[in-house]
Amino acid sequence: MDNRETQNIENPELSDSKEQSRNLHKLMLKKHFAEALRENNMLPLMATQIETMQVNVGKVCNMACAHCHVDAGPGRKEAMPDKVVDRVIDIFKTSSIPNFDITGGAPELHPRFREIVQRVSLPGRKVIHRCNLTAIMTRPLRDIPDLLAEHKVGIAGSLPCYEPVDNDIQRGGGAFDIAIQAIRHLNGLGYGKEDSGLMLNLVYNPNGAFLPGNEAELQAKYKQELKDHFGVAFNNLFALTNLPLGRFLDSLIKEGRLDEYMALLVNAFNPETIAPLMCRNMVSISWDGNLYDCDFNQMLDLKVEGTAPRTVFDWDTERLEKRAIVIGEHCYGCTAGAGSSCGGQTV
Repeated sequence: MDNRETQNIENPELSDSKEQSRNLHKLMLKKHFAEALRENNMLPLMATQIETMQVNVGKVCNMACAHCHVDAGPGRKEAMPDKVVDRVIDIFKTSSIPNFDITGGAPELHPRFREIVQRVSLPGRKVIHRCNLTAIMTRPLRDIPDLLAEHKVGIAGSLPCYEPVDNDIQRGGGAFDIAIQAIRHLNGLGYGKEDSGLMLNLVYNPNGAFLPGNEAELQAKYKQELKDHFGVAFNNLFALTNLPLGRFLDSLIKEGRLDEYMALLVNAFNPETIAPLMCRNMVSISWDGNLYDCDFNQMLDLKVEGTAPRTVFDWDTERLEKRAIVIGEHCYGCTAGAGSSCGGQTV
C-alpha cells in the first residue's frame, strides 16, 4: 500500500482539529469518503499541476452571513501580516501558476489589498477577487472597482438569490439592494458586458439544507430576473453546495438536521466529480501563511500532508504537486450531484 493512502484515510490532525470536524466523524455514515475513493480507484487522491493559488487574506468582513463557512465578520481580527503578504507575492511572481484567487472575509478590507492586486496583475496571468458585493460600496472602498477594472481582475460576487427576501435571509436586511447597486456600478465600468474583458460572475448557494439545482437553468433564470427587474447583467453563475462547516454547520446542528444533510450528500455522491476536484489543482493559503488543499480544509485546520511543505516559507512547487490530498467526510459536499468547486458545478 502506498504510504500516502494512510494520509488520505487517517490524517492524524483530523481528530484534533476543530469541533466541526469531530462532529462530522461522529456521524454513522453508510460509507466513509475514503471508501468511496477506493471503490473508484482514486485512493490516494493525488494533486496535479498547480493551476490556482488561492489566498485568504483574513477573516475580517463587513458582513456575517448565515451560510459563511469561514465564520467571517466585523468582529474578526485575523489579517495576513506583511511578511506573509510579501512571501505570497514573491512565490506567485516567480512561479508559472496561472491564477491568483483572493478571498477572505472581505479581502478588500485588508490594508494592502490594493497593492496585492497591482503586484500580482501580471501579463498572461489571471487574478480573481471573491467579493461580497457590499464592501465595495462602502465609502473607504469606493475606489476598488476602478482598480479592479484597470487591472482586468475577474470578480466572483456572492448573490445567493435573485429574490431580495431570500437573499437577505442569508446576508442581512438590505444586503440585496446594496449588491444590486454594486453590480450596476460594475456594469458601468464594463463588467458583465460581452467582449469587455471584464468578467463578473455571480455565486449562488442554497439557503437551506438542499443541493443546488441545475447550474445552467439557474443561470438563465438569474440573468432573466436580474435584467427584467433590476437592469443589470453578469457573465456566469457559479452554483455552490453548502458544506457542513462554519455557521451553516451550526445551523444544521441547532435544527437537528446534520445527520439528514450528511445523508443527502452521501447519497448524492457522484464518482464523475472526483477527477476534477478543485483541491487537486490548487493550493489554499491561510492568512497566517499555512498551506491547505482547499479553503474547506483550511477552515478545519487540516494542513497539507506532512511530506509536503506546510507554510509559504517552505514553498516547493514540485513537492506540492506530488502530494496526497487530505480528505474527510466533508468532502462529500464537493462530490454530491453535479459537484461543487469555487468555479461552480464540475460535471
